[in-house]
Parts: sequence; structure tokens; C-alpha cells
Amino acid sequence: MPLDIDVAVEDPRWEGVSPDLEALVIRAVEAGYAAAPEAPAGPAEISVLLTDDASVQALNRTWRGKDKPTNVLSFPAPPQPVVAGMAAPLGDVVLAYDTMLRESAEQSKPLADHLAHLLVHGTLHLLGQDHETGEAEADAMEALEVAALRTLGVPDPYAD
Repeated sequence: MPLDIDVAVEDPRWEGVSPDLEALVIRAVEAGYAAAPEAPAGPAEISVLLTDDASVQALNRTWRGKDKPTNVLSFPAPPQPVVAGMAAPLGDVVLAYDTMLRESAEQSKPLADHLAHLLVHGTLHLLGQDHETGEAEADAMEALEVAALRTLGVPDPYAD
């Protein structure tokens, strides 16, 4: 089904990640969506915000009680009534440039590949996947991420 992806770039440093940043974001979110076992049957909408550590830290503090930046946050939308012809909002994915840049360097991964991984990860969270509820769930989510990234030509981020 159709997936509407809104991309907002709040920090201009993101533009250096890829010559066509918006296309990369859209492809990665679509890959995560396609890999999810419980994607909605009808049209859906996901918003992506590319921002900085300070903004993500503020969100993380407010919504998760953790006063530190993190690489990606997912905010699933509350269930909505189905309205014919309208996309169901699935939620928001927010990424911190500074943390992503640092992690990419520490893990010796191309920025674009790490961004794709975080977008797939965040999208799967919007679709009900959760790696923090147990080892089996974490393994299942990891397998979905690897499968989605494979469709993008991104190597397994969990490989040794």
C-alpha cells in the first residue's frame, strides 16, 4: 500500500551524508516498512526529522526520562480511526546527526549505511517491533533489519 514519507532536515550538516539525502531516507524507510510483519494494509504516513544531539537529548529527556542524546528515537502515533482515502499516521522517527556521525566513525561504517540502518530500525519500532522486551524479540528485530538493509545493498551491521 502507499506510504507517504515526510522528511524534515533541521540540521544542514545532514545534507553532506548523501548527494540525494531525501531519496536515501525514503528508500530506507520503505525498506523497513516492507520488512515489517505487521505493516498496515492501507495507506500510511511516517515523518522523519533529521536534527542534532541537543534536540534529540531534549526529546529523550521529555519522553523517555533519559537526559542524553541517542542515535534514533521513534514515536509511534496512537491508534487512529480509519478514514477512507486518508493515510494512517504511523508516527515519527527522529535522528541525531552528532551521535550518528560518532557511531559511524567508531564502527568504521559509511555514514549513508549507518543512516539507512537507523531509519530501518526506527521504522520497525513504529510498526511494533521492540528489541528491549527480550532476547527473542531482539533477535527477530535484528533479522528484519538485516533483511531490509540487504534490499538496499547495505552490509549486515551486526556482522563481526
